[in-house]
Amino acid sequence: MKKAFLDIFDSILGSIREPLVVLDPDLKVIKANPSFYRTFNVNPEQTEGTLIYDLGNRQWDIPKLRELLEEMLPQNTKFNDFEVEHHFETIGRKIMHLNARRIYTEVNQTQLILLAIEDVTEREFYKQHLEDIVEQRTAELRIAREEALNSKHLAENALAEIKQLTDQLEAERAYLQEEIKLEFNHENIIGRSNEIKYVFYKVEQIAATDTNVLVLGETGTGKELVARAIHSLSMRKDRALVKMNCAALPSNLIESELFGHEKGAFTGANSRRLGRFEVANGTTLFLDEIGELPQDLQPKILQVIETGEFERLGSSDTIKVDVRILTATNRNLEAEVRKGTFREDLWYRLNIFPITMPPLRERREDIPLLVNFFIDKISKRLGKAISQIPVNVMDGLRNYHWPGNIRELENVIERAVINSSGPKLHLVDDLKKPNKITTQSNRTLADVEREYIIRVLEQTHWKVSGNSSASEILDLDRSTLRARMRKLDIHKP
Repeated sequence: MKKAFLDIFDSILGSIREPLVVLDPDLKVIKANPSFYRTFNVNPEQTEGTLIYDLGNRQWDIPKLRELLEEMLPQNTKFNDFEVEHHFETIGRKIMHLNARRIYTEVNQTQLILLAIEDVTEREFYKQHLEDIVEQRTAELRIAREEALNSKHLAENALAEIKQLTDQLEAERAYLQEEIKLEFNHENIIGRSNEIKYVFYKVEQIAATDTNVLVLGETGTGKELVARAIHSLSMRKDRALVKMNCAALPSNLIESELFGHEKGAFTGANSRRLGRFEVANGTTLFLDEIGELPQDLQPKILQVIETGEFERLGSSDTIKVDVRILTATNRNLEAEVRKGTFREDLWYRLNIFPITMPPLRERREDIPLLVNFFIDKISKRLGKAISQIPVNVMDGLRNYHWPGNIRELENVIERAVINSSGPKLHLVDDLKKPNKITTQSNRTLADVEREYIIRVLEQTHWKVSGNSSASEILDLDRSTLRARMRKLDIHKP
């Protein structure tokens, strides 16, 4: 029984980055995952078979932990978000959220306890850091006001500076308060395939620099998570990542959102507003769906990248900022440049270090990890306990081509969890790709050629060049195939 359980733990739960511990009914440690050993600076020899309270020279003899395991959990199947603050001799102060649940093995219904530990110490530090910033800025404003009152001849300039500081503080505080909910609650990038490991490698390569990064990939692949990972490993990580989706706003509002505006700059501008570039001064700005940026704004973005300077709408004053720019798109910007819808010089500035997020169909090895992650996340939210995934269900999820990528996978799993009445996952979506049957006759040679090239491209998931690509199957040079695609008006859907 124990070996079978540990095999499951090692293959599935062992890949989760959250520290996890499995306890037997006597509260002795059966197994912990690598994240637990790394976070709390212990090793398996010191852990397995040891009473949880005796770990690390009895550093885990925590009254609140005893309360959870010995008083609360026996009365419940699970207990979520139990906060504990404790000082460890070896690693210092930690603030932890403990999630515990009782689980049963199939053999003899033996009861085990799964203890999940979320380290939120950095979150508390971030909140304290934000409060310190507010306190510091408030002190600066108070000093500025006193100096303005004591120096009449400098009063006008001092008041203008106070107004500027106040505006920036309010904009920054409002943005940070909103972003603090996202900064520590977004899903991590999950996977162990070679394709996703290469993304991790590229992120680690570029994070410590201030180089512009262009994240490429289909819709739903997790491009924003790559941007967040780059920012969290950069020298600017102490400030929140500022972001904007260029496709989410009408074109006439994007300029105001990016650069800000003065009071009266346009109808409805009732007060001065700072733009994203000004709020992001000293940190990172992530522009999602950069391919949707209107052509008339592209020169202004290029100017900020090249000089670090811009003007608010309705003002002639030049503002200087220090902003690292990360962008993302699901478009082929090189093709957009050829069509004349995207500036070539801007593309060169953005494309210094491209990172491509692979589609889910090219990282099928990660599907079981993602499925288990979404089942656990959605089940907690819906108050369900899904513990079994039938083999045919997992095979269907593995073999589907996932045109909507991870976002589609999450939606499919949510529908499945909602429709599952017991512990077994019940898939409600039909994941079979319909066959395309051609009945048309008397077609031209170009029609036949176009249909065959599209069929080969779909077979290779629109991979034009490289191993097992369409150009290799068709025995054509990559540039020749692209030329035929342009001539036959073949575009990736």
